[in-house]
Amino acid sequence: MSFAPETINELPQIVPVFPLEGVLLLPRGHLPLNIFEPRYLQMFEDALAKGRLLGVVQPYGDEDGAEGLQKVGCLGRVSSFSETDDGRMIVSLTGVARFTVAEELNVLTPYRQIRPDYRPFESDLIADVGSIDVNRNGVLDVLRRYLDANGMEADWSAIESSNNEALVNSLCIISPYGPQEKQAMLEAVTLAERAEILIALTEMVLAQLAQSGGANDNAVQ
Repeated sequence: MSFAPETINELPQIVPVFPLEGVLLLPRGHLPLNIFEPRYLQMFEDALAKGRLLGVVQPYGDEDGAEGLQKVGCLGRVSSFSETDDGRMIVSLTGVARFTVAEELNVLTPYRQIRPDYRPFESDLIADVGSIDVNRNGVLDVLRRYLDANGMEADWSAIESSNNEALVNSLCIISPYGPQEKQAMLEAVTLAERAEILIALTEMVLAQLAQSGGANDNAVQ
């Protein structure tokens, strides 16, 4: 069953969050998760009973050694799941809308919960918004050169049939870049800006490969 809210008033005001470093979820993008920790299995079970919604936010270490949360995350809806024989859950999240972390709540649950503010990202609910401004040729060019440099193949018929939003967000989600780079892509104001970040990061990797004359050890397989 699809979930297509038209306004942010339809989104939950309290959200359980999955702190995942180096992981990116974007509106209408798809993120596979392997859940095995008991606290997150409990979070998943609770989310299933409450609209299947949870947040993905990158953590960071603060000055006191505690694990803080980045200021921007993304709400996701469980679109599919299966249970393994050893008790893990294989989950697919579909991105709904980004949010800022307005407040982390004091809770009794084993997992963390926040009060999100969706207002800065209301346009996330509109599919393909800003797609016309994306430098699609630039994205496809660096993708082709990155794949060639790493001896990798791709389904070009599927890639070329993807709309700009699906193309850019999918590539950002699976990209091999680090937590700071993933956060920059998440916080990009527009889809076109996100595409330019992706292009710039990939150009830097390609330049490094050209200098070293070798394949990228961090290439996504």
